[in-house]
Amino acid sequence: MLMTSIWAATADPAPETPSLDAAAEADVAIVGAGYTGIAAALRLAAGGARVVVLDAGEPGAGASGRNGGQVIPGLKYDPDELAAFYGEAGVAFVGATADLVFDLVAAHGIACDAARGGWIQPTLKHAHLPKLHARAAQWAKRGAPVDILDAGATARLTGSAAFVGGWIDRRAGRLHPLNYMRGLLRAALGAGVRIHGFSRATGLRRAGGRWRLATSAGPEVTAAQVLIATNGYTDDLWPRLKQTVIPANSFQVATSPLDPAVLRRVLPEGSVVSDSRRVANYFRIGPGGRLMMGGRGSFAEPRTAADFAALGPAVAAFFPDLADVPLEFGWAGRIALTRDFLPHVHQPAPGITIALGYNGRGVALASALGTALGAHLLDPTAPLPLKLTDISPLPLHPLHRYYATAMIHYYRLRDRLER
Repeated sequence: MLMTSIWAATADPAPETPSLDAAAEADVAIVGAGYTGIAAALRLAAGGARVVVLDAGEPGAGASGRNGGQVIPGLKYDPDELAAFYGEAGVAFVGATADLVFDLVAAHGIACDAARGGWIQPTLKHAHLPKLHARAAQWAKRGAPVDILDAGATARLTGSAAFVGGWIDRRAGRLHPLNYMRGLLRAALGAGVRIHGFSRATGLRRAGGRWRLATSAGPEVTAAQVLIATNGYTDDLWPRLKQTVIPANSFQVATSPLDPAVLRRVLPEGSVVSDSRRVANYFRIGPGGRLMMGGRGSFAEPRTAADFAALGPAVAAFFPDLADVPLEFGWAGRIALTRDFLPHVHQPAPGITIALGYNGRGVALASALGTALGAHLLDPTAPLPLKLTDISPLPLHPLHRYYATAMIHYYRLRDRLER
């Protein structure tokens, strides 16, 4: 198995984003060149703002370029629950996040294999069917193109006989996440945004009514406003922020190319899938006609093929006839989990805005929230789609690997016990 992602192996060349080599002035400085930061930069540049983006490594090398490429609207909560948090305007926003992604792809001509084959949430558990049916009904009530699937329809659309039913959200789709990221980078650079990789923001202080960002590259960036968009790679740049999220690894594998006859049966409409268990697997067809399978992994970065041992059995469980298909690629990306499983937007000081905590829904949500934040930074009277919250560190955060691991084991036990 190659210890690299299928996306890195099949991506277009990265645009030039050299490290910062001279002091820079900006209207807005953005820390983090992932989906949130670059979508915000695009919107800001369209409004005439001078924007400088800093990233600790190569832009797109984090979760924005390593995820499963599943473009799923909504959040983990059902629409009626979200309405209690955010109102119907917030529900409409999260319901339209996939639309925003495909609009960006079209507007900037990004070649990233984008297609809308829908998202299927099937279940192995009869006990989960009422909740999935209620979820679909709540979205249908709000005009979303969704359908409830019985066992036969689920088997036809997934190619797996393992499921007892589910639902499909046809707003969703798929793309090549690293090519999407690099397309956004090219669009932002073309709009005049300055993007500097390998330029970690190491310090942030207020001076003369503006913010000054120290960097690992040496020079400083001075800006009226700062957007911190580091998600699962958040460090200590802003006090206590790192302690508000649990950075968890999502592991993925990709098989060798499947036989054409198998591809006509497995996910024949190009849908993406994530099952309804608390500790779920997700899968899709990726580059070269490979089956990609993902799931929760250890908190440590993978080092050998043995770290992906749980994903081979997952392939076999859903597709027994593919049990012997070799796994060619294995990789992980870091997501940010919050205590309430909601994204967090903070404005802890004048001129500072922070967004993080996508809980595995980052492709669509980060792109849409970044765009909305860019509009808000241009015009503070433009309403934010999600409410602001205070920075609230998780209790015993240094022990998060231990208690989060315990919770995962507990959730897996509950998954096993349900029928």
